[in-house]
Order: sequence, then C-alpha cells, then structure tokens
Amino acid sequence: MVERMIGPLLRWYLVHTKSASESVARENLERQRYDVYLPRIVESVRRGERRIDRIAPLFPRYLFLRLNEGQQALAPVASTIGVAAIVRFGSQYTIVPDRVVRELQERADPHSGLHRLNSESRLTPGATVRIRRGPFEGLEGVFERAAGADRVVVLLNLLGQASQVCVSRESILLSRVV
Repeated sequence: MVERMIGPLLRWYLVHTKSASESVARENLERQRYDVYLPRIVESVRRGERRIDRIAPLFPRYLFLRLNEGQQALAPVASTIGVAAIVRFGSQYTIVPDRVVRELQERADPHSGLHRLNSESRLTPGATVRIRRGPFEGLEGVFERAAGADRVVVLLNLLGQASQVCVSRESILLSRVV
C-alpha cells in the first residue's frame, strides 16, 4: 500500500478591517502566526500648499489572510483587534484565488513591496474610476476630464441619471479602462 503525502491546504480569505485599522489588524494576525498580505500604495496627497507622498492601503479596510487549513482555525480571526469581519457571501467565507494575491504581489515594487499607480498616464476620458473617500465613497463612475491641478470631473449614476461631479484627484482610483 502506497501512502500519499498530502501537503497543507493553503487558502486566501478576505478580511474586512475596522476603519483605518488595516495595519493594526495585520500586526495582530501576524502575532497569531497567520500569513497576511496587506497591499499598500504610495499616494500623493496635498497638505496645504505642497504635496507629500504617504503610504496607504491599496484596498482601504481590506487585507488578505492565508490560512493553513487543518492547522489553523478561522474563528479567532473575527475576534482579533482591528478586524471587523471575515468577508462572506451567504454562509460561505470568500476564498480568494491564489493567482489574484500572487499577481498583486508581483505588481508591487520588489524592494519596498509598495504599489505605485501612475494614474496620470492612464487617467483618460472614459476610464472607470472608483471614489475612495468623501460623500461618494465606494461609487464607480467614468472619468470625464481634469478640472484644474487637483480636481477632476467624474460622471456618476445618481438617482438613475448621469451627473457630473467634481472631486479631488486624490479621491479617485483607476478601476479599469472602458
């Protein structure tokens, strides 16, 4: 009789964190010996009259957790400081395909691990953008045009009709090109 060695079953899960607690959640999960990936981005923000670069989560309020099933339990994750919930669809936890996390890791700078989006070169009329902060946070729209150095006009579907909205350039993230 031949015995097969079955390796560990590693799966990535999506974790929703408390507001501005991505790093806290990552640190506490790593202390519990979970493998965590928090993709971060360098973004330019305006502080008064000047621009500064800061490091922020690529996906605000989310991080990826790889679980070694059979050796680690998912239940303690939900009660970890900084964690709001483990993302589910119905009663099933969301499993993120390995290739998605691998591609994110490969796109990051090999030395710093940070992502850099050069949205200036790809931000063309017709590009789909997601609003990351402000009263329209979470909505997707279509980039229409620049409105000065720090503002852009985005078409949003509000109450069933397209509306032009002027928002800060820093508040949008390129989603995909239409």
